[in-house]
Amino acid sequence: PHTHMHVHADGSVHEHVHVHEEDHMHVHDDGQSASSSRLTPWILFLIFVLGPCEPLIPLLMYPAAKMDGWHVAGVAALFSIVTILTMLIVVLLGFYGVRFLPLRSLERYAHAMAGAIIFLSGIAMLFLGL
Repeated sequence: PHTHMHVHADGSVHEHVHVHEEDHMHVHDDGQSASSSRLTPWILFLIFVLGPCEPLIPLLMYPAAKMDGWHVAGVAALFSIVTILTMLIVVLLGFYGVRFLPLRSLERYAHAMAGAIIFLSGIAMLFLGL
């Protein structure tokens, strides 16, 4: 058995003692509704689908555990190719999509705006820790 600390919205803190071999029920109602508990799997699913690295972890672990290094390299190569193709498609869609915006008057400032964005990104990383 071990304990877990629980901190509530009202600031109260307490511990629960349990073992992982048995069911674990909390002795209080923390105000979480049934709808939010039904929403959690969908949020985790969206993180898994939209995150670029999360699907790669189980895809690499299975061949690493069950097969050989060539299968791991094949999965990594396929993932790399799909990632690069996805980036190219998104950039091309953005490039051709921007053509529909009336930005001709700003074209002469394109290099200055790109430099300013790079400068501001560097400042943000340096001073804001981004």
